[in-house]
Amino acid sequence: MRFTPALLERLDGSFHHLKTPLIDAPAAQRDPAVIATVSAMLSDIQSRGIDAVLDYARSLDRYAGGDIELSAEQIATSGDRLPADLRAAIELGSERTRAFAAEQRSHLKDFETELVPGLVTGARYIPVSRVGAYLPAGRFPLTASAFMTVGVAKAAGVPTVIACTPPQPDGGANDAVVYAAHLSGVDRVFVLGGVQALAAMAFGLLGDLPVDMLVGAGNAYVAEAKRQLFGTVAIDLLAGPSEVAVISDESADPEIVAADLLGQAEHGPNSPAALVTTSEEHGRAVIAAVDRQLAGLATEPIAGPAWRDYGSVTVAADRETAAALMDDLAPEHLEVISTDDAWYHDRLRNYGSIFLGPWSTVAYSDKGMAGTNHVLPTAGGAKHSAGLSVSRFVKPLTYQRISRAATPELADAVQVISDSEGMAAHSATATMRQAIYAQE
Repeated sequence: MRFTPALLERLDGSFHHLKTPLIDAPAAQRDPAVIATVSAMLSDIQSRGIDAVLDYARSLDRYAGGDIELSAEQIATSGDRLPADLRAAIELGSERTRAFAAEQRSHLKDFETELVPGLVTGARYIPVSRVGAYLPAGRFPLTASAFMTVGVAKAAGVPTVIACTPPQPDGGANDAVVYAAHLSGVDRVFVLGGVQALAAMAFGLLGDLPVDMLVGAGNAYVAEAKRQLFGTVAIDLLAGPSEVAVISDESADPEIVAADLLGQAEHGPNSPAALVTTSEEHGRAVIAAVDRQLAGLATEPIAGPAWRDYGSVTVAADRETAAALMDDLAPEHLEVISTDDAWYHDRLRNYGSIFLGPWSTVAYSDKGMAGTNHVLPTAGGAKHSAGLSVSRFVKPLTYQRISRAATPELADAVQVISDSEGMAAHSATATMRQAIYAQE
């Protein structure tokens, strides 16, 4: 995450940097080699079908034959193989995410209105028919992803949701991931990873119809597959490395701020973490706290390079400058820990999800406990897009019902505009109705 030069020029003199990124974070996970590989794989799978899918599963996922779909019993009993505390935590996260999604859905209401006498218009929220969810289970299995994708789709009313998750070293699925999917209402689960999983769902190669939409996080290959499959299917969003940004002042505990910055830097060695503060003393204290915490962090080989190469600390002269800088970054996750939390909440416009106050942390949403969705825009995407929600799984389908009485005004205007455009057939649809109206 870097500030745009135009904003820095406009704010010149009202901020300074204590730490800047050493490397520009990519706007998205785009690498020419990845693009070419994914393109070749998708073309091969589209041509050869399930045979190509299984070939890639053998070479990339150590697939050794047999059924790639989990049985209903395997899905239903996945929780039995988990420690009791993990099972309880997954159940809590599923419940919270479902409750929040259901509340969102309740606010998306069908409506009908008569704009003028005889001109009735409206919209109905209709869920898509089939969704395919990708559930990561690599270096860090993202257990809560099923809550955000499968569960939210089901809360939106999607009839069929299938899921693919990559195999573990033993060839089986991650039980925690499968149990989260089970609680979320998944219909079918396949032990299949990467590009081949997304292609199989998009092309209808898993013994059922193609899905209408693909959702879920993944590595650079998964992100590129979604990009190339967009159009064949809908997608949730194109996400790059996970991001976190914090606005804090002298009232915030530097140790807490440092921990929250590292909590997201841990996602990957190219995950940006940014602090904007109105206190230079606080900013320096956070930098020192990050260094101390990294020294004892088990994931230092990941979080350390992320902080070194992509971390930043900027001191703003006042809260207005801090807000302007943060809206320019438009981070995926934004924490605010200050004496002015409510002011920032009212003022800020660009973020994937915001976490207010010292008791809020991104991890609560990451793991599903806050109920909100963690599938969020990155790389400045929050300037124009929101994260995944029930609204993404429903189509606001409009309709109109027009009476004879409303026809003259509508037809006259349409005829005038159509004739001015030279669109004779459009004009005729109106003039024919005018003629019928005049005869009756």
